[in-house]
Amino acid sequence: MDPETLKMLLGITGTDKDLLIKFTIEDVTETILNYCHLSALPGSLINTAYRMAIDLYRNECLGSANATQGPVSSISEGDTTTSWRAGDTTFTSGLLKNYRSQLNRYRCMSWI
Repeated sequence: MDPETLKMLLGITGTDKDLLIKFTIEDVTETILNYCHLSALPGSLINTAYRMAIDLYRNECLGSANATQGPVSSISEGDTTTSWRAGDTTFTSGLLKNYRSQLNRYRCMSWI
């Protein structure tokens, strides 16, 4: 996966987020390789990997110093009250679930 391509897909310019982009690429690659029991990312999974990286980057709010807030649980308009649910710590496994059908085609058996 090319960091410049991922930056372009995310609409990022400049170099201030390069470390976050590198981490995202490495994390997605590691997730795919571990799930499929592969030693290298097949070329036919590159687009899937980019989509996973985009989802991971956007949903994990990488680079944010504050803990991410979860989805909105309630909104009141009079005196403006907004309540947040706790952050979703299972996003990475949910991310894998969203792409499992594509990844299963490349999954190999592994003996532990």
